Amino acid sequence: MLNEFKKFALRGNVVDLAIGVIIGAAFSRIVDSIVGDIFTPIIGAITGGLDFSNYFIPLADTVTAQSLVEAKKQGAVLAWGNFITVTIIFLIVALILFFVVRAMNRLRRTEDDKAGTAKAPELPADVQLLSEIRDILKEQKAACSITGSDGSFRFF
Repeated sequence: MLNEFKKFALRGNVVDLAIGVIIGAAFSRIVDSIVGDIFTPIIGAITGGLDFSNYFIPLADTVTAQSLVEAKKQGAVLAWGNFITVTIIFLIVALILFFVVRAMNRLRRTEDDKAGTAKAPELPADVQLLSEIRDILKEQKAACSITGSDGSFRFF
């Protein structure tokens, strides 16, 4: 059983996944910093300091607080402002990731072009064989047919 676990844990897919999770966690902190430290203050400056995160609708009569944190302690609330804030942050993160992936794809394409690896994919053997048969049949048809003066075909 220990050997089976070793085979499973040391397989390439599991190790690749673990590395991806670790890099993803580190990248998440970078993206959080970009959103929280750069984009959110810019958006706040453009909108005059508008912050949706404290907008809520009390769902219980006992809720009298003015901030979302205090209102949640008092009872049930519908935190619609927080939802809007999280949605805006998600859209910003998605846009940033789109540009990062786009830049990486462009860089990879440039490197492939420089390395000359942008070759046409090799055809499977059966497709190559059928193409050769087609070409031979075309050659035989061209060699066997001659057009007469009246436009008719003569076969030799």
